[in-house]
Order: sequence, then structure tokens, then C-alpha cells
Amino acid sequence: MSGVCELCPRRCGVVRPETLTQERPPGVCASPLQPVVARAALHFWEEPVISGTRGSGAVFFGGCNLHCVFCQNHGISTRSAGKQITAERLRQIYFELIAQGAHNIDLVTPTHFTEAILTSLAEPLPVPVVWNSNAYERVETLRRLAGKVQIYLPDLKYADDRPAARYSSAPDYFETARAAILEMFSQTGPFRMGDDGLLRSGVVIRHLILPGCIENSKRVIDFVAETFKPGTVLFSLMRQYLPCGKVSPEAFPELDRRITEEEYHEVEQYLFDSPVEDGFVQEADSAAEEFIPVFDGSGV
Repeated sequence: MSGVCELCPRRCGVVRPETLTQERPPGVCASPLQPVVARAALHFWEEPVISGTRGSGAVFFGGCNLHCVFCQNHGISTRSAGKQITAERLRQIYFELIAQGAHNIDLVTPTHFTEAILTSLAEPLPVPVVWNSNAYERVETLRRLAGKVQIYLPDLKYADDRPAARYSSAPDYFETARAAILEMFSQTGPFRMGDDGLLRSGVVIRHLILPGCIENSKRVIDFVAETFKPGTVLFSLMRQYLPCGKVSPEAFPELDRRITEEEYHEVEQYLFDSPVEDGFVQEADSAAEEFIPVFDGSGV
């Protein structure tokens, strides 16, 4: 693993070090090439078709290529927080989680460690692999995952370039994410469920409603409705927003609140009135800090 890095749409072109040093690694993700993992444990708060009864085997990576100002995992996403491991150790973790009963292996914010993950998945796993990302992906990178990832779980944050630019410094977000999601779907095809009610393969498109961004949410729903026939993808509407990260009354004051009941129900009704048929909505109590994992190095 060497050379300039162009794994994600940022295409920094930096030479990332193999391992962490005392200096902050270059590039937007600020990560070495070897994986940095902040937590590896059974996770019960994904969609029911992923978490099931025994939990998803979630591996939370440090660092990120997007840096949303409101990130709920900001403690690990803004820097390579966690323990550095090898690709071989990463594969061992998969099997430790499977031995604990994990229905699948859920790779959370994995894009910047694609090279090591590909090595760790050189041989198939006995359970599905979930690529749980912010949807800001390069198609060229995703194509390398074909056959190794069975479930794509992209969080389609924006269909409006204005909040994408303001909150994630990614004015090209929707155009990029749209192409990425189409590539994901081309790999998996329509979603497929097992007899146990768990997802075996397919795409689950998530969307988190942001305060004051109702039209953005409606445009996301429009994209899903216009692009995918019923019965082909799952859509998950999330209301779990909490002011986190860089959000404060001084910085991004418009995000310094939870979404209102009126905002949520307007978007929810818009979804129900749309052609989108298959998916999930969240209860109001999902917007709570106890649903944010503790990144204490468990399982690493």
C-alpha cells in the first residue's frame, strides 16, 4: 500500500504514511494506510433487517473524508482516533464478532481504509459484509469492492448543494453520491431477504433530517422515488439528529436544536405520499445520546 491517495472524491493526492506517527497524517481523512479502529462490538441500533436479534458486528473506523459539522461520531471522525491495527488483525476481529453471534460485519466509515479492508476480505466471510458510509464515494473505488460487499448502507445526506457546501464542504456531494449509489445498486441488484427476515444483499439508503432542511429531505425522497422501482431498495428515514460536533449557538446556530415534531411529520408524510414503499422510520426517542456508541477501544 503506497503512492498518492485518491480513494475518495476529495482526491487529496497525498502520500499517506503506513502507520500513525506523532504528526497528524496529511489529507482530509488524516489517517494512515493501516486501519485505525475505535470500537468493534455487537451493535443493535442499525435497521432491524441488519441488527436482527443478535446485533450487527460493527467496526467503527477513526477518521473520515467528509467532516460534517454536526457529526455524532465527531470524537473519532475528525481525527484517526482509536487503535492502529493490521489488515490481518482486522480479519481476526471479524471472526471474533461472528463468534459472538453477529449477523453481519458492519464496516462504519470505511472508505479511507479501503486498501486494508480489501486485504482483510481477500477470502469471503460466512456472513454478509455491510459497507456503512456517508455516500461520498468514488465509483472507481466502489468497483473494487464488487463481490466482497453484499450490503451497502449509504447515508444520503444531501440532495441540495447549499447545505452540502455549508455543513460538509462538499458542494459536489449530491452528484457524487448519486453516482456512488447507482454503482452500489448495480453490484447488489434488488434487495434480498433471508427466511429469518434479515437482509442478505442490497442497498439501504439512509437519510438524516436536519433542522431547517425540510426541502433537502424532500428532494432526497424524490431522488429515491424517481430512480428506483418499488421493491428494489430500502429507504430509512432518520430523526435521530442531535446538536453535536462543531454545532453551537455561535457556530451554525441554525443547527443548534433538535428537529421539531412538525418538521419530522412533514417529511414523514411526504415519504408516505411518495412511491417509496419499502423501508423504515424512527421513533422520537431515537434522538438521544445513549444511542451514540462509546468509542473506548472495545473489541480492538
